[in-house]
Formats: sequence, C-alpha cells, structure tokens
Amino acid sequence: MAVNKSGTKQITDNRKARHDYFVLETIEAGIELVGTEVKSLRAGNVNLKDAWCSIENGEMFIKGMHISPYDHGNIFNCDPIRVRRLLLHKREILKLFSQVKQEGLTLVPLSLYFKGSKVKVAIGLCRGKKLYDKREDMANKAAQREIERAVKSRNR
Repeated sequence: MAVNKSGTKQITDNRKARHDYFVLETIEAGIELVGTEVKSLRAGNVNLKDAWCSIENGEMFIKGMHISPYDHGNIFNCDPIRVRRLLLHKREILKLFSQVKQEGLTLVPLSLYFKGSKVKVAIGLCRGKKLYDKREDMANKAAQREIERAVKSRNR
C-alpha cells in the first residue's frame, strides 16, 4: 500500500473503470464493513473490477465488490461478494440519484483507501465510452510513451 502526503493509504484502484468510462465527478464515501473484512483489506485482498453502485430506498449500496475472507478468521467470515452499504449524506444521495436517472450516468467505485483508520471509497459519476473513444485513448497513451522514450534516449 502506498502512503500519500495527505495521510491516505491506497488499497486498490479500479483501472478498468477509467478505461471504460469518462469520470465526470468523484465523491468520497464511507463503507459499512463487518468483522474481519478490514483485516482482509489491510492485506490487499479486494477486487473492484466488476463492482458498481446502486441507489435503493434512499440508500446507496456497492455491489460486486469482492473482499476475500480473512485467512486467520473464524466461522463468522461473511460472504465475499455481499452487498455493502455506502455512507453518504441524504442530500448527496438524492443529488446523485437525480443525475443517474435523468442524464443516463452510472456510479462506479474508482478506488478504495484508508483515510486515517477509516476505509473510504472514491465513487465516480461516469458516462460510458464508445469503442472509438477507447481506441483514441490507447493511441494517445502510446504516442505519449513514444515521446517519453525519445526524450530519454536523447538526454543520454
């Protein structure tokens, strides 16, 4: 886990989300965890690849996030892909709900990190990319890498 200057420790990052979506806005939310899930997170046993967020009955939930059971846990380890509640203010949830319903956007978890002793989730309000957008991004990244290589070889 990498420690940033702001005192946060990165647990995991959802790189696939940044490939598949344009991130319009990011929101920080707490997450409700039980038992040995935090110990498993400290070990880095989490996968955000297929996770998404939904709003039901005025509450926001994260679905599809896989937290592996803690190795040294007991019989009370919970289901690895259970639905977990996210902790946000009611007005934030209502604002996100209206944007998701009206504008056709989606909520995707972007990263998971420790902020002090608390686990936080960065949620992105996203719009899906088309195939040509993904190709354009990949071409831009390849061109940028080529430029960096040329600069490095020239400086030597």
